[in-house]
Amino acid sequence: MGRLEGKRAIVLGAAGAGNMGQVIARRFHDEGADVLVAGRKEEELQRFAGELGGHYALCDLNKEDEIQALAATAKDKMGGVDIAVNATGLGFLKPFMENTREELEMMSALQFVGPFQFYQAMIGAMAENDPAGGSIIQISSATATIMLNDHAAYMGTKAGSDHVIRCVAHEFGDQGIRANSISPGLTRTPMTAGVDQVPGLVESFEARYPLGRIGTSEDIAAAAVFLASDECFMTGENLQVNGGLCLRGNPTRKDQELMMGAVAAASS
Repeated sequence: MGRLEGKRAIVLGAAGAGNMGQVIARRFHDEGADVLVAGRKEEELQRFAGELGGHYALCDLNKEDEIQALAATAKDKMGGVDIAVNATGLGFLKPFMENTREELEMMSALQFVGPFQFYQAMIGAMAENDPAGGSIIQISSATATIMLNDHAAYMGTKAGSDHVIRCVAHEFGDQGIRANSISPGLTRTPMTAGVDQVPGLVESFEARYPLGRIGTSEDIAAAAVFLASDECFMTGENLQVNGGLCLRGNPTRKDQELMMGAVAAASS
């Protein structure tokens, strides 16, 4: 019997082949959950849901009506929601002084307003459970805690959502609802597929990780299973699932330049 046997899970942000959302959804399925995957790409969602024997729904996090419809779809297809994961995000990088109002509003909509409304919809759905309760999981980032150049809009909006998660935990714990964040560091996903092509980048990060390697989506999925399971007596927390990166901080540009030089010297 799996750790999530009988649970009903939504994973939003699972429309990219092999992305973190899909890895989490697959692990939930393997642990016995009935899974509904959601996002903006219907063909991939349909394919992946078929692979899992689960369900799918289209949902744009920028559209409140689609977020509300997602909760209704979960009730129709699975009878309710016990686990809700927001694995959406946009790796937006730009020097601080070059961020425009339009870009800041875009990042706020995607990584603060949208998640806020997702939590509202999921809390409403979980309140209908008998007994009421469930687990909300936000995929955040180590950069919401430690510094990295050119990430201010990304970091700020992720940090804002982390604090909202704490508010959810505080206000709805008496309804049996837990809410937690997971913060990966640099993680091998389709979104970061090009990092290996940047000389010295991976090596400069690995030097900062006490555990000596960058993360994988499987690392994050394992943490998500714990947070989603009845074993979890934790709420309002941010799990730093990043190999100890936050003990040392992200590499600086100088670190990367030095590592690039070392890599070039070793290969010459």
